[in-house]
Amino acid sequence: MSAPPEAPPKRRWKLRLGAFLLLAIGLTLSHSTGWFSAFGGVPHGKRLERMKRSPNYLGGVFQNPIETSVSMDGRYLETLWAWFSGTEQRRPAEPPEILRPPSDSFDESSPTGLRVTWLGHSTVLVEIEGRRILTDPVWSERSSPSTLVGPRRFHPTPIAIADLPRLDAVVISHDHYDHLDEGSIRQLAASGVPFFVPLGVGAHLEKWGVPELQLRELDWWEEETAGAGKLTLVATPARHFSGRGLFDRNETQWASWVIWGQNKSVFFSGDTGMFPDLAEIGTRYGPFDLTLIEIGAFHENWGSIHLGPRGALDAHELVHGRAMLPIHWGTFNLAFHAWDGPVREAKKLASKRKIRLLTPQVGESVDVGAAKPLAD
Repeated sequence: MSAPPEAPPKRRWKLRLGAFLLLAIGLTLSHSTGWFSAFGGVPHGKRLERMKRSPNYLGGVFQNPIETSVSMDGRYLETLWAWFSGTEQRRPAEPPEILRPPSDSFDESSPTGLRVTWLGHSTVLVEIEGRRILTDPVWSERSSPSTLVGPRRFHPTPIAIADLPRLDAVVISHDHYDHLDEGSIRQLAASGVPFFVPLGVGAHLEKWGVPELQLRELDWWEEETAGAGKLTLVATPARHFSGRGLFDRNETQWASWVIWGQNKSVFFSGDTGMFPDLAEIGTRYGPFDLTLIEIGAFHENWGSIHLGPRGALDAHELVHGRAMLPIHWGTFNLAFHAWDGPVREAKKLASKRKIRLLTPQVGESVDVGAAKPLAD
C-alpha cells in the first residue's frame, strides 16, 4: 500500500503544529495521571544506591563527561520556526523498500564470523562468532508513549519478533522511545534473553515484567560476559541524555557499547555527540571490525547530543573502525532534515575519505568479512 501524498508546503506547518500540540497535551495528561506504563519505572532502593556510587551521578542526575546542551541552545523561536516552516521532505513519498529475511536466513552462522542485519533505525541484529546480539529493539508503530500521536514509522519491520533467531543478549543504549520500546521488551523478555542496560534503565524493564535475573545493569567501563561466556559486552561512555516523561531528565544513564568476541569486535554508538572518550574507547578496545554509528536526527541548534554524518565518520575513525554501518536514520521523522539526507551526505563524505561504508536496505543481511563497500 502506498503512503499518502506529501502535504503541500503551505499546510505542513499547520499539520506539524497540530501534531506538536497533541503530543504535548498527551504527554502532560498521561504523565500526571499515570495512565501509561510506557513511561516505565523509577529507580529506588538498591538500584538507586548503586547509581549514586557512579562517578557520573551528581546532584541526583547523570552527567555528561563534558558540558553539554541538550535542548536548543537558547534559540527556541528560531528552532520552532524551522520545525514548523521547513520544506524538507521529512517523510518519503512512498514507503522505502525493505527485504524480508527468509525463514532459514539465520540457520547457519556467518562463515567469516560477523554478519549484521539492519532492522531499521538503531535496531540491528549482530551475529558474531555464532552468537546473536540485538541492539535497541523497537517494533512499535510509533516512537512515542502514545499509539495515537508521535513519530510514525516510514516502513514496516522486516521480521516479527517471534521469527527472530535465538538471541544471546539484548543491548539497550538509553531510555528514549526510539531506543527503548515497551512492547518489544515485553515480547523479548518472554524468551528469557538477558538485557544489558545502562544504570537505572533496569527500573523501566522491571516495571514491564522483566525478571531481575535477566537484567545486567552496567556503569561506564564495566563489562560482563554473554553467550555462554563467548562474548564480552562493555558499557562505554556516550554524550547524550535520558528521560521518558516531562520530569525525569537524566535520571537514568546512557551508554555506547563494545561487543567483543574471540576474534571479531563491534562498536555500537547508541546516541551520542562528539566527546574525547571516543578516542579512549578506540585505544582500549579497538580496532573494531564494524561500527554501528548514528547519523540522523541532528541539527545545529540541538546542542551536542548527536553526531550527524560528518561527526559519525570522525567517531568511526576515533574508535579505529574498519567498516561502518550508519544507523538512526530512515525509520522515524525526528529532525529537520530530509528523511534520507543523512545517508546521502554520509555516502559522499565516506567516498572522499575512503571509509568503508555499508548501507544495506532495511532487512538486508551483510557478511562484514566478505562484503564489498555498499556506499556507491
